[in-house]
Amino acid sequence: MTMLAGNPPMRSGAGRMLAFRATALALLVAVVAGLGFLSIAVGTRAVGWQDILAALQGRTETIAQAAVAARVPRTILAALAGAALGLSGAIMQGVTRNPLADPGILGVNKGASLAVVIGIAWFGMTNAQMFVWVAILGAALTAVFVYAIGSLGKGGATPLKLALAGAATSIAFSSFTIAVVLPRNDIAGGVRSWQVGGVGGATFASIEQVLPFLVAGFAISFLSARRLNSLALGDDLAAGLGENVALARGMSALGAILLCGAATAACGPIGFVGLVVPHLCRLLIGVDHRWLLPFSALTGAGLLLLADVTGRVIARPSELAVGIVTAFVGAPFFIWIVRRQRVREL
Repeated sequence: MTMLAGNPPMRSGAGRMLAFRATALALLVAVVAGLGFLSIAVGTRAVGWQDILAALQGRTETIAQAAVAARVPRTILAALAGAALGLSGAIMQGVTRNPLADPGILGVNKGASLAVVIGIAWFGMTNAQMFVWVAILGAALTAVFVYAIGSLGKGGATPLKLALAGAATSIAFSSFTIAVVLPRNDIAGGVRSWQVGGVGGATFASIEQVLPFLVAGFAISFLSARRLNSLALGDDLAAGLGENVALARGMSALGAILLCGAATAACGPIGFVGLVVPHLCRLLIGVDHRWLLPFSALTGAGLLLLADVTGRVIARPSELAVGIVTAFVGAPFFIWIVRRQRVREL
């Protein structure tokens, strides 16, 4: 009788949590939609509401309307890239059980960036579709390399060793990239601008190049939610529950690498989004990846949209690249994470 009497409150508590998460998710969707409209409406050039509405209807008769129309693909790319980076960060943290995991911290972004730069400088690569394939290959090889280095010695791949291996790899790849670019004045300006990380100059054509890879990455990542919950229990317990640990890690990592590589190819190496976003979402809705992954994707989209708008507003009549704005936000957050007492594993 005691157990029966205790069940309704438990179900009620679970129901309240479900209702809270669903409400929070709906509100987050509304916030991201609002930030998307703000990104279209606000820029380095002030425009009126009539110009905004006319541009959204496809009219580009004035300079103001053309400026608004040019912001539409930029807004879409910022939302997609932010969602991809936020989601890939959540997956990397889940796969490695490392609260410091992030495409930037682990050097995956720099690996993708170096691969693209080598393709341009040494092989004359100009095809945008090839940029994506090369970036994904570079991201995958870097992820394997960092995990292998971080797994050496006693204790396996601890958060500290992975962070150190990723930081060392990131610095080394940045130096290699500079060494590749320095003798090539013909590509130096464009490469350096791209390496800062930004969504300026986005077009619907450039979005179409990366969209298939992003869709595949999103699909694989969301399908990995249950497996990530199993991995969070530890390898032994996950295997005891019938989970193929190697397959679970490989599938989850593939989704993260596709997202990270495609986002880097389109926008350059934007850092800290994948670090900040999952932690904020865990504080709000907990550690269940079935909820954490969609929340991370939406929050990442909102964060990058907000960073892009902020970069346009604070530097008028010029603008700050979104990668610089996210660095200002993410660097203090990274220091806070490192200084926390419970930083060994999730």
